[in-house]
Parts: sequence; structure tokens; C-alpha cells
Amino acid sequence: MNKVKITVLKTTLDKELAAEYGATGLSACPMLKEGEIFYADYAKPQGFCDEAWKAIYQYVFALAHGCGKEVFYYGDWIRKPGIAICSCNDGLRPVIFKLEATNEKSEIDYIPVR
Repeated sequence: MNKVKITVLKTTLDKELAAEYGATGLSACPMLKEGEIFYADYAKPQGFCDEAWKAIYQYVFALAHGCGKEVFYYGDWIRKPGIAICSCNDGLRPVIFKLEATNEKSEIDYIPVR
């Protein structure tokens, strides 16, 4: 298993939906910043949003386990091998991520409890 590089590409705010449904003063996600980089494999990186992780972990898992040699979904989604562009599930202020397969081997950094 290899590590996957996660880059925060964009933090967005759908102003129209936020005006109709959002709390007063709602802004783009305050947890993640554009340009931030995280590395992941089997576990959520420290400091990464729990909800965003739930939305992208299956793509991270696939890339970490070698899916990066081919393009996702039969080539009708992303044209570059080893890349996935994903977002969190926040419908008012989604954060857009670029996931990239790496050649950096993952190592378990804890002792499993049996």
C-alpha cells in the first residue's frame, strides 16, 4: 500500500443556496485552506475534516492499493491515471480535493490491538 497525496484545490460557497438555506454569516469551510496538503493511506490524516474524509476515503483507499495505474471509471471521468478529483458532502460549501497516487510506501505507525 502506498500513500496518497491529498491537495485542497478549492473551498467554495454556493451563495444562492446559502442565502436560501444557510445560517446567517455562513462562509466557505473554515476547517481546510486552499493549497493544504495531506498524506493518507488506511487512516484519516491528522487535522483532516471527519466529514470530508467520509466522502473521499474510498477513492484514497483505491489509489493507495494500486488503482492509480489506470484511470477511474473506464476513462469517462478523469483522464490522468493516478488522479481523482473529489469533494466533501457539504452542499452549501463543498471543498474540492485532488487525490494523487504516490510511490511512497505506507507504514503502520501504531501497534494493532488484538
